[in-house]
Amino acid sequence: MDFQKITSTGTAIAVVSTGAVVGGNKVIDNVRNGPEIREERQIERIRQVVAEEIYKQLVNTFPDSTGQIDKVYVPKKQ
Repeated sequence: MDFQKITSTGTAIAVVSTGAVVGGNKVIDNVRNGPEIREERQIERIRQVVAEEIYKQLVNTFPDSTGQIDKVYVPKKQ
């Protein structure tokens, strides 16, 4: 065999083995419900961000004081 055939064969073997390893990892990931777990984690991260933003908006909507008037409402007795 000449050098070109040896290197072509070696490259082909490397490509096929890499594909087998990547494919095997994908199968293992699917068996262990990897995509579903990643999706649940992403949804949880989104929920945390939304909850923080809603909390900030609520805090900013009702400031501690507005000049001389406190935000605490005390109804008058009738």
